[in-house]
Formats: sequence, structure tokens, C-alpha cells
Amino acid sequence: MERITIDVVSDVVCPWCYLGKARLELAIAEVQDEIGVDINWRPYRLNPDYPKEGVDQKKALAEKLGGEERVAQAHKMLSDLGREVGIAFDFEAIKIGPNTLDAHRLIHWAMIEGREKQDAVVAALFKANFEEGRNVGDHAVLLDIAEKVGLDRSVIASLLASDADRDLIVAEIKAAQDMGVNGVPFFIFDQQYAVSGAQTPDVLAGALRDIAKAKAEARSGLN
Repeated sequence: MERITIDVVSDVVCPWCYLGKARLELAIAEVQDEIGVDINWRPYRLNPDYPKEGVDQKKALAEKLGGEERVAQAHKMLSDLGREVGIAFDFEAIKIGPNTLDAHRLIHWAMIEGREKQDAVVAALFKANFEEGRNVGDHAVLLDIAEKVGLDRSVIASLLASDADRDLIVAEIKAAQDMGVNGVPFFIFDQQYAVSGAQTPDVLAGALRDIAKAKAEARSGLN
């Protein structure tokens, strides 16, 4: 069985990234008998200039998208797409548009415990923000999520209170931008093939099969 590593560049306040995660999971389920997949979650910040305490979400979105009507249209489309993959978007519940640097630090620390822990943290952050309207820039919320997935609350609390790995996250985002990532989600397969946007499960499954086939052919050519 071929194994493929996917680096997913995303932000936890990006609804298309949440959609992309759910669609990727459907694609992986479709090919699981033939291909093994390892996922690494990589940071990106849609709103790096947001203050630590966050901003008024409704006001900021209306300014960004060009009015409340445009926001409502976008939310309706996303809600419909979300329902198809089991996401119950509740955009009305989101009051604060957070600064996500600390959320990305938590994702990074979860990876030290392994990919499963990291994936659980990412899933919990998306759900907290988009389905529960919780402020994922708030340390109390981040600590609850850390504890829920089995990370040591006191260790995470002391890390969050420090500047640990802030520069690392910022540098990793810059490296992604230098590589040409200017929108998320962005999927990098085996560090050489890229797929941009929340593609449908069949597109992602097709990409996985094509890459697995190319790897198998390259290896047989070497033998």
C-alpha cells in the first residue's frame, strides 16, 4: 500500500478550510483500502492584523465582503455545502473574529503528541468556532479544547502564557506565502503536488490515486 503525506495549510476561522477538512476525510475514506494517508496541519492566518482580543465579527465581515447582504449570501452557500458533509455552521453565533496565532500554537504543540492528537485539536477548534460560536483566540477556550483531547492543561497553560513558538508559526506562514500560498485551504501532497481550495471529495480522491500510481510506477522503474 502506498503512503502519501498531505500538508494542509489552513486557518481555523476559514469556513472553506473546515469544509476542505470534511471533504478530505471523505476522500481518504474512499481510498483507504488502497492508499495510506498521513496529514500534517500547517498554519495560515487570514487576519494577522486582528488584535489579541479579536474584533467584532459581523462588522469586520461586512467590511471585508462588501455589506451584510453579501455576507448573508456567502453564509447561506457555505451552510448548504456544510450540510452535505455533516457540518452545522452557525454563523450567527460567532460574535468575535479572533486572532488565531495562539490556536496555531496549540495545533503545533498537539503534533508533538502525534498526528491523531493534532487532528483532534484542529477538529475541535473548527467546531468551537463555526458550530458553537466560541472565541478560539481566548486562552480559556483553548485550554478547554486541549484538555478535552487529552493534552496536559497545566503544560498548555504555561506555554500559552509564554511566547513559545510564536516566531516559529509566523515564520512557517511566511514560508508558505513565499512558496505561493495566498489562499486556504491549500493541500500539498508529498511536498511536491499542490491542490488549492476546498475541492470536492472525488477530486481529492482522484489526486490521491494519481499520486499513488505515479509513486508505484517510479518505484517499479527503479527495480
